[in-house]
Amino acid sequence: MVLAPLALPGYVQRYDMTFVPRQPMTWEMLAPADALPRAVPLDAAVSAASFVMPGWLLQRIALVAIVYLAALGAARLLPTARLLPRVVAALAYAWTPYLAERLLLGQWVLLLAYACLPWLIIAAGDVRAGRRGGLPRLVVAAAPAALTPTGGLIALATVAVLVPLRRRVTAVALAAVAALNTPWLVAALTGPAGGTSDPEGVAQFAARAENGAGVWMALAGTGGIWNAQTVPASRESVLVPLVTVLLLAVALPGLRELRRRRPEDAVRLFVLAAAGFLLALAGVTPAAGLLEWAVVHVPGGGLLRDGQKFLIPYALVLALGFALGAELLAERLVRRWDAALGRVVLAAAALLPVVLLPDLAFGALGQLRPVRYPADFGAVAALVRERPGEVLSLPFEGYQRYAWGGGVVIRDPAPRYLDVPVLMNDALRVGPVTVDGESPRAAVVGELLARGRPAAEAGTRWVLVARGAQEPGTAALSGLRLVYDGRYLQLWENPAAPAVLREAGTGRRAAILSAHLLAAAVVISGVLALLLLGSRSWYRPRTHRTGEERSWPNWPRSLLRRLPGASSGSSECSRRSAP
Repeated sequence: MVLAPLALPGYVQRYDMTFVPRQPMTWEMLAPADALPRAVPLDAAVSAASFVMPGWLLQRIALVAIVYLAALGAARLLPTARLLPRVVAALAYAWTPYLAERLLLGQWVLLLAYACLPWLIIAAGDVRAGRRGGLPRLVVAAAPAALTPTGGLIALATVAVLVPLRRRVTAVALAAVAALNTPWLVAALTGPAGGTSDPEGVAQFAARAENGAGVWMALAGTGGIWNAQTVPASRESVLVPLVTVLLLAVALPGLRELRRRRPEDAVRLFVLAAAGFLLALAGVTPAAGLLEWAVVHVPGGGLLRDGQKFLIPYALVLALGFALGAELLAERLVRRWDAALGRVVLAAAALLPVVLLPDLAFGALGQLRPVRYPADFGAVAALVRERPGEVLSLPFEGYQRYAWGGGVVIRDPAPRYLDVPVLMNDALRVGPVTVDGESPRAAVVGELLARGRPAAEAGTRWVLVARGAQEPGTAALSGLRLVYDGRYLQLWENPAAPAVLREAGTGRRAAILSAHLLAAAVVISGVLALLLLGSRSWYRPRTHRTGEERSWPNWPRSLLRRLPGASSGSSECSRRSAP
């Protein structure tokens, strides 16, 4: 229901979600030369996957995995033996404003961390309990989350909170997840971009209200993203705050029940969720001043600007609490009235997320429709491949609306489509405000173009121009030679530029390559360990039976008793019929 438009051919391009037919493996993919490593080691992983599958298939696998693993993981994590409450937890976690808004913003890799969190918590419980294969499962669950710095930090915080340092294996677990974060850490420490950001981003990326109920209520319902263009229209309804209050009212007794059923880690989960909620709220509280200081003075502090993305643990705890609260309510109705009424309540609870957010269906009502790349990209890539050199992408905007892209805001695909470094603007325009980027070279080129100087003075061998409303004038292209003139793209060559590629120094190359190899070795070791151990505990549901559960009807068995030839009084007959 969510990804139905992906049955059409092409690529879903939206904001940060940029897939290309084949992403090359270059040093820019391992570690950007001038910008902060926001897509490390994601780009390297996508480039490696491009050797075995086309980009359109990789995109579909990733997006399907997000929805499927999120739903199944929440259902597996719920401490109950009953099917319907598990369905409630699955939909309460996989059909949320958080998932919808981040999907419309194109942050699919952050949603991989969202989908992996339930599995990471299950694996952390295995490690804490000393179960066989727990550590390899922890590594495999944390690996997709660590494809982005934010997901890697969430995974590391989850392991640190849920796995206390009591045994050697827990220290190994922390070290393994920390090793998964080394690619982006090493790239940031050895790069020239520095680790600080524009403090203006704290206000621009802060959580925002989606209706008249304010920021608190938006975050309580797992919404509140900073970009108003990615908010589903249903979130602006006046009924949303009322339904959110209902959801919280049902979840509150469910959280108490979660603590009773999972005494070993429920409080730790609550601490993790509360910390994520406070981070999401910090940008609109007096703590925003502290965030601005951290963004300017603490390397990597820019990761905290968009605090709403840290709602992931809160969204999971809310889904579990809501499912258990609905189960408790159904139990009371079963004892007082009728079993059928209990099933109706659970079915209504399962459908509540869909009713609350109907416009997530069918690719957010068609907003995730695939498009095709024009032939101009292939022609330009072939020319650049013949004579490699750095490319300057114009208009000098990181996010643009392309005519071939259906008018959707898309991040410039040139850096992922071409086999050479592409210089683009990393500043972000949010309404009338421009948040400065971190690349010093991009800032210099931006000032040069703003003064009306020719693009040839940037020193790149190639200048790629996307034709459209913002196409640069003749003065900006003076001194360049037109090499390719297509319907959507123009390629200009700078005869005065040196025909060499800017490359990272030998020391930085060795450090970056070592970090990527270390992370890859940890992941491969975890996968091989799982294969050798043959552990299947992820696939066997862990049930939690209580005294109250014995009064709940066993629906499959009760149906079997009604089949012709089945004896209603024989438990032996039911056991034989169950398979």
